[in-house]
Amino acid sequence: MKKFMTTSGIEIKQLYTEAKTITEKPGEFPFTRGIQPDMYRGKLWTMRQYAGFSTAEESNKRYHYLLQNGTMGLSVAFDLPTQIGYDSDHELAEGEVGKVGVAIDSLKDIEILFDGIELQKITTSMTINATASILLAMYIALAKKQGADLRQISGTIQNDILKEYAARGTYIYPPKPSMRIITDIFEYCSKELPKWNTISISGYHIREAGSTAVQELAFTLANGKAYLKAALAAGLDINVFAKRLSFFFNCHNNFFEEVAKFRAARRMWATITKELGATDPRAQQLRFHTQTGGSTLTAQQPQNNIIRVAVQAMAAVMGGTQSLHTNGFDEALSLPTEEAARIALRTQQLIAFESGVPETVDPLAGSYFVETLTDEIEAAAWAYIEKIDVMGGAVTAIEEGYIQQQIADAAYQYQKDVENGARVIVGVNKFQVEEPPMGEVFRVDDSIRNLQIEKLKKLKAERDNDAVRKSLEALKGAAKDGSNLMPHILQSVENYATLGEIADVLRGVFGEF
Repeated sequence: MKKFMTTSGIEIKQLYTEAKTITEKPGEFPFTRGIQPDMYRGKLWTMRQYAGFSTAEESNKRYHYLLQNGTMGLSVAFDLPTQIGYDSDHELAEGEVGKVGVAIDSLKDIEILFDGIELQKITTSMTINATASILLAMYIALAKKQGADLRQISGTIQNDILKEYAARGTYIYPPKPSMRIITDIFEYCSKELPKWNTISISGYHIREAGSTAVQELAFTLANGKAYLKAALAAGLDINVFAKRLSFFFNCHNNFFEEVAKFRAARRMWATITKELGATDPRAQQLRFHTQTGGSTLTAQQPQNNIIRVAVQAMAAVMGGTQSLHTNGFDEALSLPTEEAARIALRTQQLIAFESGVPETVDPLAGSYFVETLTDEIEAAAWAYIEKIDVMGGAVTAIEEGYIQQQIADAAYQYQKDVENGARVIVGVNKFQVEEPPMGEVFRVDDSIRNLQIEKLKKLKAERDNDAVRKSLEALKGAAKDGSNLMPHILQSVENYATLGEIADVLRGVFGEF
């Protein structure tokens, strides 16, 4: 008899006739049913469309387009050189400038990127990790220039370096100095930017690298636990800094598994924070952003991706997300065109205003299937976390390659299932059609590197190079003596030191991984 399984290998029964009764209410520990008593009746999730490409000038145009079409918050994609601490004129930047995100070399670029946008009036999420401290400093410097109250500035930096070692690869320094930079950011923001989310602990890329839903949940929370312990070891108060941690999850096509994953995630994080000493309910809450699954999008019959994204977005809302990005249908082929970006945003607006889903809290609660699946996903995720704890935590598990191997094994199994037809991908291994080549796709020209190089030359000729040298020397001293790096990075940025110059100072002290 054929067995039916979720993507994580949890068996699905033909019929569910009972489940554990859930008595808790939304907004109450352990927050299975949501972190707010009224959830979307009080305030919809933030529709935060991810964008960034080419130069700051071009990305600025896209941001104004999205804001005019009803997006509520910005989410910035950076190019690879920016992500790994190289200026656009570095030899390793060739062929990569502005391709997968916007090129940012200095505060000048950030000033252009947010031209005409008041930072105090929007929230901005920046998908940046190894150089998060530098981009955050640039954002703070611009907010100061705009005359904003830093205590009111809100947004998020991803700043999750552990998943880079496990799943993505855009790290610069070894794990321990990387963890130090992160705790410096926690400490600095707790005093200077109390509304800023200092880390977005990311399962998204773990899932994109091929993990199952259960692995995404387990490895993300294990990383979160490592950040909590690092901050506690640095003497920070869990009831203060844990309120500023947020999460970033993926949402794939198995609708009920995804809803159950989000419900289990809240319950598990509440338990982890409580065990580590958090007593403030807000420090026990798991707040998260969701992005629909990039790796689920197909180049074949790309319009099918509109339906995939709608199913995934609906699961994220049913699961209680705080903010959401919906992918463009053409993203398997290129960066999204304006039309694709608009359809992606309209998908969220249709769910918000026409589906009726946001009108009641946790609408699938009490379903025999959903409650049972939530428990089963939670149990399977705890088994992974217990194994990682025995190894000494997430940092050790990454250093020993355990997490990477688990993800690789899951990715291999998934691919095998697609190739032998055990897993159907509509339009790929079933229901194929002859297709004409895709029409308009979005491409970034290599010539923009030359524009960035010219901007850098002009910047270095016009700035106060003596002030730059002094601030970089002070940063080097702080890196060596263990004092907080953020004030020195901010000073360097305000003197128009480049991203690459700042990263090179830290490379000189910490080394590269």
